[in-house]
Amino acid sequence: MTAATISQKDREELHGTIWKISNKLRGAVSGWDFKQFVLGTMFYRYISENIVEHVNKKFGLDYANLTDKEAENLRKEVLEAKGFFILPSELFCNVLKDSESNDISERLDTILKNIEESAKETEEAENFTGLFSDIDVNSSKLGKDSKERNERLSQLLQGIAEMKLSCKNNSIDAFGDAYEFLMSMYAFNAGKSGGEYFTPSEVSELVACIATVGKTDVKNVYDPTCGSGSLLLKAAKIIGKDHVKNGFYGQEINSTSYNLCRMNMFLHDISYKKFKIAYGDTLLNPQLQNEKPFEVIVSNPPYSIEWACDKNSELIKDSRFAPAGVLAPRSKADLAFVMHCASWLADNGTAAIVCFPGILYRSGAEKKIRKYLVDSNFIDCIISLPQNLFFGTSVATAIMVLKKSKEDNNVLFIDASKECTKVKNKNKLTEKNINNILQAFTERTDKDYFCKLVSKEVVAENDYNLSVSTYVQQEDTREKIDIKKLNAEIKRMEERRRFLCAELDKLIAEIEGD
Repeated sequence: MTAATISQKDREELHGTIWKISNKLRGAVSGWDFKQFVLGTMFYRYISENIVEHVNKKFGLDYANLTDKEAENLRKEVLEAKGFFILPSELFCNVLKDSESNDISERLDTILKNIEESAKETEEAENFTGLFSDIDVNSSKLGKDSKERNERLSQLLQGIAEMKLSCKNNSIDAFGDAYEFLMSMYAFNAGKSGGEYFTPSEVSELVACIATVGKTDVKNVYDPTCGSGSLLLKAAKIIGKDHVKNGFYGQEINSTSYNLCRMNMFLHDISYKKFKIAYGDTLLNPQLQNEKPFEVIVSNPPYSIEWACDKNSELIKDSRFAPAGVLAPRSKADLAFVMHCASWLADNGTAAIVCFPGILYRSGAEKKIRKYLVDSNFIDCIISLPQNLFFGTSVATAIMVLKKSKEDNNVLFIDASKECTKVKNKNKLTEKNINNILQAFTERTDKDYFCKLVSKEVVAENDYNLSVSTYVQQEDTREKIDIKKLNAEIKRMEERRRFLCAELDKLIAEIEGD
């Protein structure tokens, strides 16, 4: 199924509906906690409509009105095509008809478990295992008793049904857009915690564009800290999911984000056979080792988090970290993620990693790691971004670009700190901003006050400092003063003052004479 783009008018109407429904349903439940109920129910509606559309189109049937017994004859084919199976009686549209019943929570609980159970019959069963674990329909967050919970779930089903979403006529892009808007809305209102789960769309687009420049077909795409999957999906959108041979891979340590990411992949029409999202700590327990190396790596790792490097003496021997001869500091794991990406990057690959600026200039172990990366000629580009782009933090970030097969021994530094526009209380990258950055990245030439191509030897002479401000001169925007012109003006004003004083003296003398 090919995704079609929805119009801006429909998008704005959809976003307005989502906002109203979400606020109406949320009640006493905080937005960030309630997101899994809204997103999970939207996902349930999506896979219900997706399976109906598939069966109706392929077999010319009215799947929603078949009996469960009749539908069982289609189970094997549907599982092969979709990776899951839903009986007609358990479809969103049919459950919606009885949504006001007083046992809706029990029914939904059974249905979600049945969907997960059906996926166990496929080779990619892990894509559905535990997928609905965060959607506890019996949670006290939905109400103090079963009556309240059933009422809220009924409202939730009816609210999701009101959203103008459809799998018909290849318009599934609306589901993906709605998901992204919901994540953005919840992250914005959640403050700091929201930023841990969601990379703003335009930042994701820039990172994905950089990592895929010059590539038309790639072997695979990977994000070691994939969160809700926005970076992986931007790469899919830019290069085209059909142009990624093996698929999309990621790992996530937060269970809620792990589940949301897998839902997000389905909602963006990524086949269950073309993605693999692993759960766990990427630094201490990396999964997906059989899938590496990766041709495209995109990542926005958590900034300056602690990691247990001091409790595992074997880590320094790990092939990911050993080449630098030192581990990233215990309290700042940033460069451990960078080293992980460098290790798993294919020889013809590109990695684009959002970084906290401190790792670009701090001394100690971090300097030694930078030295390894620069001396190995892995650093392709450093891009300083504007401040206040991300949810929950106003700090200015940077993008580090890694390559293993560079055509030169230089590092490109781009000062994009002013490439943004103000939207409410946040900065935002516009399409023009992104294009300006990409143009500098691809042209790889010097431009006053914006970008500078520097040899790795010069970087070494600067003590392996990778801060953009070290190499790109800031434009002096202060008003330039012409001293000669200023002195002439002062002289003229002084002569004028003397003339006026003389005239005033004459006037006073005349008055006193009278």
